[in-house]
Amino acid sequence: MAAPSHVLLFATFNVVFFCLNAPVTSEKTAEDFFKREHSLMRPYTGSGASLPMWDMQGHSMITNNYIRLTPDKQSRQGAIWNKVPNRSPNWELHIHFHVHGQGKSLFGDGFAVWYTKDKMQSGPVFGSKDFHTGLGVYFDTYSNHNGPHNHPHPYISAQINNGTLHYDHDRDGTHTEVAGCHAPFRNRDHETHVAVRYMRGRLEIMTDIDDKSEWKSCLDVQGVKLPTGYYFGLSATTGQLADNHDIISIKTYELDGADESLDYANLSPSADFFAPPRDHIDDPGGSFRGDWTMSLKNMFLLIFCCVLGVMICLVVGVVVFQKRQEYNRKRFY
Repeated sequence: MAAPSHVLLFATFNVVFFCLNAPVTSEKTAEDFFKREHSLMRPYTGSGASLPMWDMQGHSMITNNYIRLTPDKQSRQGAIWNKVPNRSPNWELHIHFHVHGQGKSLFGDGFAVWYTKDKMQSGPVFGSKDFHTGLGVYFDTYSNHNGPHNHPHPYISAQINNGTLHYDHDRDGTHTEVAGCHAPFRNRDHETHVAVRYMRGRLEIMTDIDDKSEWKSCLDVQGVKLPTGYYFGLSATTGQLADNHDIISIKTYELDGADESLDYANLSPSADFFAPPRDHIDDPGGSFRGDWTMSLKNMFLLIFCCVLGVMICLVVGVVVFQKRQEYNRKRFY
C-alpha cells in the first residue's frame, strides 16, 4: 500500500533539511593551511637570542615586539632563516614589517625575502649571498643608479636565480629582475604588510602599505618554476646609510593545486620572462654601497680640484690687478 502523499512530502522535507544543516567535514579553513613550522609571530617564545624553528645571524636581535634585522647604524647586517625546508609546492607568505630611521632624504639599504637552496650564508646582497639558487624578493630603499632607467624608491623587485645571475647594486638589480614596483613603505606611522604567493608557476607579490586593509598588486608573473625543499629567510644590510629593518610577523600558508605530474623536488629555478636588459651606465657618485674607500678618494679629488681652481683664480686675479696698477702709473707719469 502506497504511503499518503503528505507523509512522503514530510519525509522529503526532513532529508533536505538534514543535508543542508549537516556539517561539511571536508571543508578546510585558513588554519588548516597554516604552516606553523614556517611562521614567526608574537609573543616570541625564544629564550635569550634564540627563536624556535629559526636561526639568527649577524646583528639581528629579538625584542618583545619585533625581530630587528639591523639597527639604524652604519655597516650592519643581519638575517633570520627558517630551519625547516618547505615541502609545499604552492605556498603564500604574509610578512608584517616596519622599515624606519632618522634619515630624511638619505637612508638605506633595504631588506630581502628569500626562498633559496642554501641558508645562513651572509653576503653583499642585502646581507645574503650573491649568485643564490631560488627566489629573492628585494625591498630596496636607496637608488644606486640615476641613469635613464631610474625608478622611484623604495622599490620591490623579484629575481629567479639558478646560481648564475649576479645582483648588480649599481643598477639596482633591474637587469635580472622578473618584475618590480614602486612601494613607499618606509617610515610609515601605520602597519605595513607584503604577501608573496607562488602557485602553479605563478608568482604574485601584493602590498598593504596604505593602511586600507586591502592588497594592492605589485607584480604578477607566469612561467616561474620553484622547487620544494628550499628555505625561507629574511636579511637586511646597512652601509654608509642606515635604517631599522624590523620584522614583526611571518605567516606561511600551504595552497592547494599541486600538479601531480611534476617532480617538484627536482625542479630547477627558472622564469620564462625577465625584464628587458638595459645598458650599464657608470654612475660612481650615485652609490653609497660598494667600495666606500673609492668614494672618499673621489671626494678628496673633487675637493682638491676645487681648491686648486680657486688658487689659480686668485693668482690670475693678483697678476691682472698688478698689471693694471702698473699701467695706470705709466699712464699718469
